Amino acid sequence: MLPLDRLRLKLTGWYAGTFSLILLLLGGGLFFVIRGQIARQLDGALEKAVAELKRAAAIREAESVGARGAVVDAVDELHIPDRQLFLLDGTARPVKPPSAEAWVTEAARAALGAGAVDRTVRLPGERNLRLHAERFTLRGRTTYVGVAVADQLELEDEYAALIGAFGAAAAFGLLLVAAGGYVLVRKSTEPAERSMAHMRRFMADAAHELRTPLTVVRTRAEVALQRDRQASEYVEALRGVASEAGRLGGIVEELLTLARADAGERPLRRETVYLDDLALDAAGAARVVAERQGVTVEMETFEEAAVTGDASLLRQLLETVLDNAVKFTPAGGHVRVGVSSAGSRPTVIVEDTGVGIPPDQLPHVFDRFYRGDAARGRSDGAGLGLAIARWIADAHGAEIAVDSQVGRGTRVTIRFPAPLSSS
Repeated sequence: MLPLDRLRLKLTGWYAGTFSLILLLLGGGLFFVIRGQIARQLDGALEKAVAELKRAAAIREAESVGARGAVVDAVDELHIPDRQLFLLDGTARPVKPPSAEAWVTEAARAALGAGAVDRTVRLPGERNLRLHAERFTLRGRTTYVGVAVADQLELEDEYAALIGAFGAAAAFGLLLVAAGGYVLVRKSTEPAERSMAHMRRFMADAAHELRTPLTVVRTRAEVALQRDRQASEYVEALRGVASEAGRLGGIVEELLTLARADAGERPLRRETVYLDDLALDAAGAARVVAERQGVTVEMETFEEAAVTGDASLLRQLLETVLDNAVKFTPAGGHVRVGVSSAGSRPTVIVEDTGVGIPPDQLPHVFDRFYRGDAARGRSDGAGLGLAIARWIADAHGAEIAVDSQVGRGTRVTIRFPAPLSSS
């Protein structure tokens, strides 16, 4: 398993574990809260049962004044499902039914003194009962105690149903969190994965590009040292070594520039510079190389265009684009440079009559170390120049676009953001 896959699984496990802990704490808190509410509901139901007993007894007393049996009949008249009713007199003796367990009479005596009591009674066989006893006096000045009893098994059933429902919801939620967490982790690690893949590809490409000049340097040196030679031969060998060393130094410098750019260690100077001046200087430098190749460099539209940025980097951007245009333009061709501020956006256009770029290669021209098939026979670069150009353009908020037709030439357009107006 790859390290990144292990990291994803570990992070997903952390997500699931954290969510499980949250569910456990939340579920435990909710369980105790709801259990208390259910218990209070049961106590309320028992109080209502005793209240019904009191109301029925009062009605029977009013209908048959002085007849104790009528009050007793009130118990028989009431039928409340899952509730057991007791009526006791003012001395806690059972009236209806005629006998009662000791825990009922004890609760009645406590109610005679306190007015009302609620108790949980634990019986053998792990059976728990909930009891409410309340003292009341009828109009005939006769004191009674009404007792309502319920089996707490119904509470346990409700608890079990509650736990089952919450457990099922928690399991489903945990499954969703695990799946969603893995998706989120995968999404969040994709940039790191791309960065690692980019780094590996960058290192492999850099090693490949550096290996060629290093091999040439070593080979030239070894050949020169195989036997004694004339001084002119040593000079020629050293010139070859120096040439390859220069190429090697250029590649290392470009790699260092990109590395600093990726790390954000190349600060940009922000000052007002003029693209027309920079383009004129860059065209002058390119013209020296172009003349040796029989290529003409011409200035076309030439308007004053001010931008805010780093002058040295912007000049490097223009020199890179011009250098590529000259390299891939055959003898007798033309490279034209134009600077304008049309639409208040400073724009530089470099157009050549070179070999052009195939459509399938256009999306990759700014990739690092990329060199199209048509370019390999003409350029000794490492394919980093346009990648650096893209970085410089992006750092200045500029848009750089390439249009090309094979055999007819290439047009590079660099459009900068409109300068901020000063008040």
